[in-house]
Amino acid sequence: MPDTSFDELLNGYINNQLTRKELSSFLQLLQKEEHAARFKDYIEELFEDDSLSELADHNRADIIFQKTMDAAAKEDNIPGSGVVPLKPRSMFFMFSRIAAAAAVVGLILFGTYSIISKKDNKKLAATETKNNSYKNEVLPGGDKAILTLADGSTIVLDTMQNGNLAQQGNTTVIKLDGKLAYNSANAGANDIAYNTLTTPRGGQYQVELPDGTRVWLNAASSLRFPTAFVGAERRVEISGEAYFEVAKNKAMPFVVSVNGTEVHVLGTHFNVMAYSEEGKIATTLFEGSVQVSKAGKKHVIVPGQQAVWKENGDFNLNGDIDLEEVVSWKNGKFHFNNADIKVIMRQIARWYDVDVEYRDNLSETQLGGIVSRKEDLRQLLSYFEMTGKVKFNLEGRKIIVTR
Repeated sequence: MPDTSFDELLNGYINNQLTRKELSSFLQLLQKEEHAARFKDYIEELFEDDSLSELADHNRADIIFQKTMDAAAKEDNIPGSGVVPLKPRSMFFMFSRIAAAAAVVGLILFGTYSIISKKDNKKLAATETKNNSYKNEVLPGGDKAILTLADGSTIVLDTMQNGNLAQQGNTTVIKLDGKLAYNSANAGANDIAYNTLTTPRGGQYQVELPDGTRVWLNAASSLRFPTAFVGAERRVEISGEAYFEVAKNKAMPFVVSVNGTEVHVLGTHFNVMAYSEEGKIATTLFEGSVQVSKAGKKHVIVPGQQAVWKENGDFNLNGDIDLEEVVSWKNGKFHFNNADIKVIMRQIARWYDVDVEYRDNLSETQLGGIVSRKEDLRQLLSYFEMTGKVKFNLEGRKIIVTR
């Protein structure tokens, strides 16, 4: 008969979701031969999947198994130590059949797979205290935005309590639990006004438009929209990055305008990334169908595709897209899959509201992994340093990057 308690702990361990006490119980159970054998079989199965042939390395599976068993032995030798991952719950890797093996590689890449005892934790804390590279704590961003009303007046949303914020014609503007909503009643053409929602660096925000469309704004972004939708189409303008869940309305297409590019939809889920420093406008479709147009050229994309307009006018249609990576910002994560260090640092700069300076040539440096956007900056940078590919020095709100 299978041991359901062990299976539950195994699932939690694979997804890095165990508490200190649960992890201690899991490691103790691994000292039983039948549990150790089941764990090893599970790890090896991940690397035997045909779709993971490029990662199929039994030596790597053996290494992962042995590291865990070593930790189990250490748990046995240090009663009550409660060994834990370097950062429980804060870093996690998706262990679906396909993502699992890639995630394990990410664990090794980040150097966070090793498990440490309380004694080791104290040594690590002492070392960090002596480390002068990080002289201050820089906290992550949060729900911050400014709403500019039709008359030019502004509301700093993160300082406001829940409730009615303003009246725009026949539309009421409401804040509820970190989200903005527009309640429109019998609005006509004469009642239309335009509002702009702007997030600073280190900010993000959600808004529900008058038609029920939901929009998530990433850091350093803006959304201009009418307080009521009337006429033949629903049109909004963005800068930066936004994720849309468009309410269906066949009689009134939804149009997103961004730097000369337009995305036409009836009802769908998609992400638009248009930061000027990235040098491109990337529209990624998650559900439904959209038409992307610019300078008279039109392209229809389907779920799983990404349409990219570059600054020089070139167009690319990419079908090999990691959708979880594209929308990770909305889900509270940084997700990098062999990403260029400068792409990574631009995301970090926008979310933590910091500047970045490079002191060495890092043009070919790439990193990968998944980490929570709730980490303080000091801890996040330490993860990257564990790769041995890059070093950081944090001076105030400036990150100096070296080899």
